[in-house]
Amino acid sequence: MPDANNPRQLVVFTLGTEHYALAIQQVHEIIRYSEPRSVASRADWVRGVISLRGRIVPVYDLAARLGVPSELTEQTKIVIVEAGNETAGVIVDGVEEVLTVEDEQMQEAPGADTTLIDSIAKVGNRLVVLLKPSAIFCESELALAA
Repeated sequence: MPDANNPRQLVVFTLGTEHYALAIQQVHEIIRYSEPRSVASRADWVRGVISLRGRIVPVYDLAARLGVPSELTEQTKIVIVEAGNETAGVIVDGVEEVLTVEDEQMQEAPGADTTLIDSIAKVGNRLVVLLKPSAIFCESELALAA
């Protein structure tokens, strides 16, 4: 949860019909989707790797990781995320906006998997789920794709 009176900037994206977000500090860049090169992995949501300016970056299917139905379209993007000392790409259906939220808009996610979900922002009539990239990309899973 954020500190009192400390607004957060979130990069909001869609997976299926739902809105998710990552803190802007964790988003390195957003690139157009290109099919990752397949690699052997025990995790079915590891899609493969891409070369990003000469660096090999693992790519994860975030919808598959979260159990959300999704399909590739022209709006599909790869969000390059900094998670600890690692960098990974996550496939999202589309990037919506950068949103500033205040502390009073953030709430804990009752009944949700708090290993993946940090909190939920109530923005107008919609709910935006703030994810924890450190949990999504734990180091043992990063090693599977490397």
